[in-house]
Amino acid sequence: MTRPTLAVWKFSSCDGCQLSLLDCEDELLAIAEGLRIAYFPEATSGAVEGPYDVSLVEGSVTTPHDLERIQEVRAQSGLLVTIGACATAGGIQALRNFADVREWIPLVYAAPDFISTLETSTPIADHVQVDLELRGCPISKAQLVETVSALLNARKPRLPSTSVCMECKARGTPCVMVAIGTPCLGPVTQAGCGAICPAYARGCYGCFGPMESPNITALARQWQELGAGDDVMLRALRTFNANAPAFREASYEHE
Repeated sequence: MTRPTLAVWKFSSCDGCQLSLLDCEDELLAIAEGLRIAYFPEATSGAVEGPYDVSLVEGSVTTPHDLERIQEVRAQSGLLVTIGACATAGGIQALRNFADVREWIPLVYAAPDFISTLETSTPIADHVQVDLELRGCPISKAQLVETVSALLNARKPRLPSTSVCMECKARGTPCVMVAIGTPCLGPVTQAGCGAICPAYARGCYGCFGPMESPNITALARQWQELGAGDDVMLRALRTFNANAPAFREASYEHE
């Protein structure tokens, strides 16, 4: 039986989510038995021409070339899965969306005339149809393996839609806001990381973006009671998932 083909694509990103696939180690061997990794420049120079049954896309659309490429990727992909905060929300580079990128280019680059970029950094779903999104900065290795396994077995992946608070409860971690008064984005952030930061007495940074129905207004009131003003909330909302709609709209209220 012919194995389904997998392609892994990079747009504007740091490669961290692609490395999560390589970090699967033992699981990667089982994955390779079930499908053929046909295109993955991060791992091999060998490539098989498309079309591909499944494409994993990392990175945001930030250049005119990105706009052209993502249309080509979509055209030769059966299923398209975006992986990571850059691909699903625009990434840390989406901070440009709150400023004028043309003012920053001369400050960063010695030869700004050679820079070709868009005014904004946007998620893949803003430009083409996306079949599934995997959140995170970087993505969860376990969620990636679960997704690939589900696709191979023609079932829906089991991915959480609850908040990080549920993961804290599952691992027996005391709430850092209640126990030590540390501001935390856990109540409004989608689960998936395993609540790593609260386990080390640090507030959640929102790496997995907003949960399904975040009450950021209520959380902001709690932060204020802890002594965190608008400036602190603004910085917290404008990081890895600054362009995620719920975080973006809430951030304007704290400018």
